[in-house]
Amino acid sequence: MQWVYLIFAGLLECVWSTTMKLSNGFSHLWWSIATIIGLVLSFLFLALSLKRLDLSLAYPIWTGIGAVGSILVGLVLFHDQISPLTWLFIAFLIIGIIGIKVTS
Repeated sequence: MQWVYLIFAGLLECVWSTTMKLSNGFSHLWWSIATIIGLVLSFLFLALSLKRLDLSLAYPIWTGIGAVGSILVGLVLFHDQISPLTWLFIAFLIIGIIGIKVTS
């Protein structure tokens, strides 16, 4: 169950980072509220996963899911432009996340 909590926490990190962008510097009330709710829930599920998982495993996976997910959201919703070299480093990030999981 701790892995479900961790994955959900990472996905919620994508949610709060996206709603923070949509809040336009916390100038839109409902997006700002959604950001705070997403942030609190993300930390809650991370904390639940840390009851059974090591910090050295859970934290980098949580941030990695959030980072890669936020990149994908930026590409799809906000039409962000990413250079080919950046794609290479994104691939390294994904390989690193998988490597941490596999070797733990």
